[in-house]
Amino acid sequence: MSGFQLNAVPVLSRTTLDRAEHLRADEQALKEGWAQAKLLRMNKRGQVRVEAGVVVLDAALTLAPEPTPEAVFVGVDDGVHLWAVRDNTLAGMLTDLRAFGTTLELDDFGAGLLSTALALLNWHDKAAFSPVDGTPTRSTNAGWSRTSESGHEDFPRTDPAVICLIHDGGDRVLLARQSTWPEGLFSLLAGFVEAGESLERCVEREIKEEVGVDVREIRYLGSQPWPFPRSLMLGFAAVADPEQPVAFYDGEIVEAHWFTRAEVREALNAGAWGSPTGVSGPTPAKLLLPGSISIARTIVESWAAED
Repeated sequence: MSGFQLNAVPVLSRTTLDRAEHLRADEQALKEGWAQAKLLRMNKRGQVRVEAGVVVLDAALTLAPEPTPEAVFVGVDDGVHLWAVRDNTLAGMLTDLRAFGTTLELDDFGAGLLSTALALLNWHDKAAFSPVDGTPTRSTNAGWSRTSESGHEDFPRTDPAVICLIHDGGDRVLLARQSTWPEGLFSLLAGFVEAGESLERCVEREIKEEVGVDVREIRYLGSQPWPFPRSLMLGFAAVADPEQPVAFYDGEIVEAHWFTRAEVREALNAGAWGSPTGVSGPTPAKLLLPGSISIARTIVESWAAED
């Protein structure tokens, strides 16, 4: 049982978005494409407008007559240029990326569009000054870099984080709950990779810090962008001894339990927390699991599908 693999590509990794990298430095081509270009407006909370379950894309000309520094070029769809911009005046039916997969469906194109735009705009929000010399920066390369007054070019930052399913090599899995999560909502353990640290060592350290458990047989499963604010989740599986006591050292985890495969399957059949079919009221089920856009869901589903 310890050799399971992902049985599906994580939702946010299924993107069909054409990033058209060759156009980012071609100012003339971007100007020519602006007249027909589409624009995704996203507020500071990462919310976008939705109509009939579909993300609203405005004409780029509603922003300006030509590309502006605050807009970022996301890619191309059927020859039409796609841009994104921060807009805190949005009104109407608003939703964010986390809601997709629970209350709304998200196709592969939308997954790439939203996750890329969110990660880029989040980076720009924090990159107004150069980390090298402290001088103000301006958006360059159609939003895919920022250049300081001294000419230093900085690129979008992505923070690697590991996420790991811990199992006993048989029929049980260890799931945990953070203090800020609703009662009954459990997921995999995760944490950011530290400087000078390998991914495998990070898995060992994070799990030991959070639940006091030693793991072995660490295996890589797959990855998924997670633009909250700008991470890349690297999925792993590892084996642990369920007889080893659980201990919470860093205060991030407040509850962790070993669940059987049958219990996990029952929770999966009940739907994700926050979904129309999932339980999220004052008396939640014993076990609730994350929504489908999380790689955690894909990993858990893959493990639970094993015979």
